[in-house]
Amino acid sequence: MECRPHCGACCTAPSISSAIPGHPAGKPAGLPCAQLDEALRCRIFGRPERPACCAGLQPSLEMCGDSRADALLWLTRLEDATRPD
Repeated sequence: MECRPHCGACCTAPSISSAIPGHPAGKPAGLPCAQLDEALRCRIFGRPERPACCAGLQPSLEMCGDSRADALLWLTRLEDATRPD
């Protein structure tokens, strides 16, 4: 499955605990990544500085749903379900 144009949900909803360019201490959930461009595409896609957690997250019908709103909801629920206590 290809990424939906102008979505960026997977670069917004999840937290990132490792350093990433623009977020040296990681990125909190719900904050758009500093690496998203104007078209909501990753500027560091395929580059070594892209965090492993990002590279491992692949688009799927279950995760992406039918809209950006569906993807944000699914990913936010996943973030909530996996947040350490």
